[in-house]
Amino acid sequence: MDDYTPSQTDWKLFRERLPVWQQNHMIRLCEEYAAVLTGSGKGGEAFWEIEKRIRRDKLSPGVITEVKRSMMLMIISRLLIDRVIGWDDLEPFSDDVKARIRILTKSSHW
Repeated sequence: MDDYTPSQTDWKLFRERLPVWQQNHMIRLCEEYAAVLTGSGKGGEAFWEIEKRIRRDKLSPGVITEVKRSMMLMIISRLLIDRVIGWDDLEPFSDDVKARIRILTKSSHW
């Protein structure tokens, strides 16, 4: 993508929303982990499944990410692709940001 710099309004909104999105995502992950742990699988299988999931999940921007203005569009795109957020979460952002996100996510595999 070009040398796009988000507006101050979009950048501020992103910085406010990202921790909320991450917190909600981690709550969902914990609920999924609990379901695995309380499921009918054997203890060892559940342990290794959780270990595998945590190793994968902790790399998601839905858990942790470096917050840089230059990376805002890529982070939002990844959050959408990873289903951490939905398009409705982007409603308050500018039309410019939403259009750029659509372009970035159009070629991505859901």
